[in-house]
Amino acid sequence: MLIRETIEERELRELSPYAAKSRQTKGRLKPEEECPIRTAYQRDRDRIVHSKAFRRLKHKTQVFIAPEGDHYRTRLTHTLEVAQIAKTIARALFLNEDLTEAIAFGHDLGHTPFGHAGEEQLDKLLPGGFKHNAQSLRVVDVLEKGDGLNLTWEVREGILKHTWSEEPPSTLEGQIVRLADRIAYINHDIDDAIRAGVLKEEDLPKDCIKILGRRHRDRINTMVTDVIKSSLNKPQIIMSPEIEWAMLELRSFMFKTVYIGSEPKKEEKKAKSLIKMLYEHYLENVYQLPEEFQNIVKNEGPERAVADYIAGMTDRYALKVYKELFIPHPLT
Repeated sequence: MLIRETIEERELRELSPYAAKSRQTKGRLKPEEECPIRTAYQRDRDRIVHSKAFRRLKHKTQVFIAPEGDHYRTRLTHTLEVAQIAKTIARALFLNEDLTEAIAFGHDLGHTPFGHAGEEQLDKLLPGGFKHNAQSLRVVDVLEKGDGLNLTWEVREGILKHTWSEEPPSTLEGQIVRLADRIAYINHDIDDAIRAGVLKEEDLPKDCIKILGRRHRDRINTMVTDVIKSSLNKPQIIMSPEIEWAMLELRSFMFKTVYIGSEPKKEEKKAKSLIKMLYEHYLENVYQLPEEFQNIVKNEGPERAVADYIAGMTDRYALKVYKELFIPHPLT
């Protein structure tokens, strides 16, 4: 028996009846020969981790644009924290950890430079709009390696539906990532806001802290433990009403004090202006796009190609290109 088949048998024998089983995947966009060692979901995870889009996440904004300190989260460290929280929940519920990890690693591959500011600006500029979850799916289906990574249906669906604007994923593993994403960003954004001096620990709403805990690790532990207790042996991933209320109240507090009105977030106006100028420049000069985007220009139009190119930029690469295009060069 192949190693993969042994792992698949173990999944069928040991995982929850509600778990997604590798052997029962709905398949890939294009049929391909199975790996003798890794399951389908393990291959998907590895393909994402080895992708260029995944590596670029290390230089993309999470909340604060181009922070000076080394300890602020980036989109990559956010992704790793989401994956760790999600795997902990999946393991405790006897669900498929490999599928959970693959979805978590891929969920933000389509995020723009400068975080949600970049996403909002591209959404205004691109005909038909721009959403980072749909772009993440486009990265793994089309853009990476020129013809996509050919991932399984379950991973692709989990990536697309990780945002709360979409209906829940059909797999519990996808539902875990969706909730783990929220648990991760609420808590690590508090940590970063305190480090940046935007918040003080005593500013946090006392009714939420009383329920969830004062320290970063305590709040995560409370939320994760509650998800596990509330979802055990159930066909959906849920929180208890009290913990969910406290989490959403804390999220609302973060929107009011950090995500929208804080001093560092004022830099987002500059970021949006930069994105707009880059978009308009490349729309007028599509021949300047890298060669791999020229087929997109022909097949899907210049707007789509320009949006794909800009969305793939890191913060610092976008700043570099902007400087080259719009800042006068001194004579040497």
